[in-house]
Amino acid sequence: MRSLRVGEVAKQAGVSLHAIHYYERRGLLPTPPRTATNYRAFSPDTVTRVRFIKHAQELGFTLDEIKELLSLRARPQSRCAQVYRRTEAKVADIDNRIVALRAMRTALAALLAQCEGEAPISACPILDAMDSMTSTGPAAASPSSAVDGRRRTP
Repeated sequence: MRSLRVGEVAKQAGVSLHAIHYYERRGLLPTPPRTATNYRAFSPDTVTRVRFIKHAQELGFTLDEIKELLSLRARPQSRCAQVYRRTEAKVADIDNRIVALRAMRTALAALLAQCEGEAPISACPILDAMDSMTSTGPAAASPSSAVDGRRRTP
C-alpha cells in the first residue's frame, strides 16, 4: 500500500495543510511514521478519517466530540447506542442554540424598530439599548426593557 505525503492527504480530503497539522496536534490523527527522507508517510486511510472529521464538524460536532466518536469506532466492544446518545445530545444542543438564536433575532429586530438609522451616533437608540441591557441574555433587548418604548428621532 502506497503512503501519502501530507499535501496529498490534504488535497484528497479537501482540506488545507494547516487543518491536517491541527488535527494531528489535537490527537485526531495518529502521528505518521517518517520515510528515510524524513517525510511523513500517511496511510491512505487518513484521507477517509479526515473526511469523517470534516463531515462531523459540518454536523456541529466539536473536535473533542469527534475525538470521542473516533475512539468509539476504534474499540470493537463499543456499541452503536453510544454514538446514538452522543448524536441525540448534539441534536438537543442544536435545538437549544436555535431557540437562543431566535431570541437574539427577535431582540435585534426590536432594536431595529427603535431606530431609523438617521440619528447621530451619540443618540443611537441601538447603542443606548445595549448600554442599558443586563447580562440576562438576548431577551433583555426587548423594546420595553432596553429602551423606554419611544422612537427617538434625530
